Amino acid sequence: MPPGKYGMQEEWEKEGDQNILMDFLLPTGIFLKFPVPRNDTIKNIKKMVWRNAKTEALYCGLGDPEGYVFTCINDTAEREELEEESRRISDVRPFMCVLRLVAREGDRGEKLTNSHISSLIGKGLHEFEAQKNHEVDEFRSKMRTFCEEKALERHNLPWQQWMEYSFPCDLEPCCSPPVHGGTKSKHTKNFMLQQDPLDIPVALMKSALKKRATVFRSVRQEPEDYTLQVSGRWEFIYGNHPLRQFKVSRITSLNLANHMSCLIITLCISVLPSLPHHHHHLQLVVQAGLFHGSELLCKVVTSSEVTVCSEPLWDQKLDFDINVSDLPRMSRLCFALYAVIEKTKKPRGTKKKNKRADCPIAWVNTMVFDYKDQLKTGEFILSTWPSVPDDKSDLLNPMGTVEKNPNVDSAAGLLIRFPNIRPHPLYYPPLDKMIVMERNGDAVFRMRLKEIMDNKNSTEFFEDEKELLWKLRTEVRDCYPESLSKLLLITKWSKREDVVQMVSLLRNWPDLPAIQALELLDYSFPDPAVRSFTIRCLRKLSDNELLQYLIQLVQVLKYESYLDCDLTTFLLERALSNRRIGHFLFWHLRSEIHVASVSLRFGLILEAYCRGNIHHIKLLTKQNEALGKMKALSDIVKSGCQKMTVEDLKLCIRQESYMEALSNLMSPLNPSIILVDADKCRFMDSKMKPLWMMYKNPSEHADMVGIIFKNGDDLRQDMLTLQMIHLMEDLWKKEGLDLRMIPYGCLSTGNKMGLIEVVKHSDTIANIQRNNSNSAATAAFNKDALLNWLKSKNPGDKLDQAIEEFTLSCAGYCVATYVLGIGDRHNDNIMIRETGQLFHIDFGHFLGNFKRKLGINRERVPFILTYDFVHVIQQGRTNNSEKFREYCEWAYKILCKNGTLFVNLFAMMKAAGLPELTSSKDIQYLKDSLALGKSEDEALKNFKVKFNEALRESWKTKVNWMMHSLAKDNRP
Repeated sequence: MPPGKYGMQEEWEKEGDQNILMDFLLPTGIFLKFPVPRNDTIKNIKKMVWRNAKTEALYCGLGDPEGYVFTCINDTAEREELEEESRRISDVRPFMCVLRLVAREGDRGEKLTNSHISSLIGKGLHEFEAQKNHEVDEFRSKMRTFCEEKALERHNLPWQQWMEYSFPCDLEPCCSPPVHGGTKSKHTKNFMLQQDPLDIPVALMKSALKKRATVFRSVRQEPEDYTLQVSGRWEFIYGNHPLRQFKVSRITSLNLANHMSCLIITLCISVLPSLPHHHHHLQLVVQAGLFHGSELLCKVVTSSEVTVCSEPLWDQKLDFDINVSDLPRMSRLCFALYAVIEKTKKPRGTKKKNKRADCPIAWVNTMVFDYKDQLKTGEFILSTWPSVPDDKSDLLNPMGTVEKNPNVDSAAGLLIRFPNIRPHPLYYPPLDKMIVMERNGDAVFRMRLKEIMDNKNSTEFFEDEKELLWKLRTEVRDCYPESLSKLLLITKWSKREDVVQMVSLLRNWPDLPAIQALELLDYSFPDPAVRSFTIRCLRKLSDNELLQYLIQLVQVLKYESYLDCDLTTFLLERALSNRRIGHFLFWHLRSEIHVASVSLRFGLILEAYCRGNIHHIKLLTKQNEALGKMKALSDIVKSGCQKMTVEDLKLCIRQESYMEALSNLMSPLNPSIILVDADKCRFMDSKMKPLWMMYKNPSEHADMVGIIFKNGDDLRQDMLTLQMIHLMEDLWKKEGLDLRMIPYGCLSTGNKMGLIEVVKHSDTIANIQRNNSNSAATAAFNKDALLNWLKSKNPGDKLDQAIEEFTLSCAGYCVATYVLGIGDRHNDNIMIRETGQLFHIDFGHFLGNFKRKLGINRERVPFILTYDFVHVIQQGRTNNSEKFREYCEWAYKILCKNGTLFVNLFAMMKAAGLPELTSSKDIQYLKDSLALGKSEDEALKNFKVKFNEALRESWKTKVNWMMHSLAKDNRP
């Protein structure tokens, strides 16, 4: 292939073994310029530098090569030290082809590890240090200690347990290993050295206090005027108590009755987003609200209006109608910046009339207490997030992140000032101080309570029901512990006494089944006691169960208000105890590292995991490099000026650097599979030109392994849908129903990038119909095409088994697609294996978001059941269709019985930012399809109506398929 075939491709993208002309800056001040092979390693290039430098001046000033390291400006415009000398220069891609040689400083091993981690997670560790944030620094230190202790524990495992960790068994879902122990190791109970303060001499304490001079800077008192407060760590407050008392004496927010009335808001905007021009007057307004989860704690307050200018300024108190003593621990202050547009309109025969409209501009959230439980004081600059002007009725975004927008150059900046209510810090009281007496109810009230609890799926209550639930909260704990979420929802978190009662009650609440506890990770339940209780319940999850729900557990990390939380520690602990969990935790986090709102949190967790499993870094780096090469190939295919052929692609892959990266790697889709050699490759004829790669299997007689690399499509919705289908399959198998489902592997690995497993020996219904018909117009109506294809693939006695496989799988997918509301179903995204198993692919629409054209719903049938499917199922025997109906009804009843689990899992995905799943309203379709709140008989009756409707109106599906086939054939 001649160089330059792809036009304006970057120099580094050109294939072949041609050299690259490089510039080298030496520490002696000498400049070198010579060509190097593009696939050469940093180590070899360094040797070439030393050979060329021998003939130059000041060569004697250079020391041993091991004492130097190359630095460059990388492709993300950051300075990078190239400690990993086995890397190829074509992978480094230094800016302007310039390398600078500098003397190596510091611990090389530590720097090499840091370099590996930075490259792997896609975020430089120096970015964490540049934050200059105490919370970040403390979290990194704590997690590093924790993860390295876990690594040491793993290193000391007996050989059999070490083998189980390193090579976890890939078992069927029904064969779960023993439940993971619920007891923490001694290393996880506390990460700070504990010592009884009574055993520490007072003089030593005072000495320690004097070293902490910053503690006293604000009030300018001597250490003798302070009392020690002991609660797992030393903290210091102002007071006159004698040191010998050694009691908790820090002043908490519960001791105060002040209104939070002195918040002074000052707003400075460095960059104001574009605003509508069709107006005469435009004013800027700030709205603020205090929230606990989704609950508004008091009335929203609004600032005065100011005219738009380069730096609009408010100097105004916003008075929140709530006592500081009533603020919940997880109170968050939510701000919205919006413009009020005044339009002047003059109707006929009337005087001028002004109309107002609100235009949302930006939002930002911040916690009222910091990560150390201290009520915030002083000034904070909050860089805001741009608003999405879809729903103007809700300007505030309490579900959004509490992180500031890191893109400060393009974000509006909000300067707020928290008041100094007292001259000393105020803390939220520790949980062990919230102990109260509990009350019991009488028999009459208990009868009424039973009626409320029997309506299990209802979360909306009348005021008298709320009062009764709260009055009988002890009864709820003792008799209906699974209804904890209902009690939490009706708790008045803006009332100090109720919070104390609830937290105290929670201390003795019986553990819930882990699957029920999942819903408590929603952002509506932010209280730390609730989340700690939830993690306690989740410890009962087996490793396989944890893997089943890992996607959701990663998403709800976005609801956590602080870096150091029980959920993060729990996930790291389990990931460091099972490499399979660690593998998928890594990729679920890594795939969203580009998202600004979670980049810091996810990056820190990834760093912690890598430090706790240094040996896994090499395997993950290999996968990351392979994905990078796949993306480079995909970009070449999609952006080539001339038509690229499959042979061109194969020639590109045969380059040494590509072959090395793409071969002998652990599959990101399944770490139990090794991808040995990229034997065949091609690109598919669809819009995003996905790559189709087939790998040889290490086993001599085993089938080849296929993966599809997609670049340009967000695969997270496909991942979620396939996870649900996999879960359905597990639930059915536990009830003795195997519907032969194929929830193939799918993994998002980056921004609109990921992998899909190839299901071998399969074809689309559309291809089968087209290959057995004369034209696209008649293909969809050829009812014999599918049956004839199966007969050709399953001669003789094999046909009966293939028909049974088809019947079972068709029933499973009919029910699954109906329950999940899968849209855009046509014969090009329904496939069938040669063995008879039917399965669906491409899940771009779900939850009832069916395709429309010209305002008309193209998918008017509740699920796909065409006459050619029935023709295959019957095969001349009508009793087979009755068996098929029984399979469908049995499968549906099992899903309805577990309906709450599916609703909870979808609710946990609201933080993912999927376009068709952003709020609780989007999950209503799922509640309806699973008949939540209805009896089993009512649910089944409704399902039978839908089933008959699908069969009766299958001709509409055929017409839709025909239109799809015609449209596809007519594409240019």
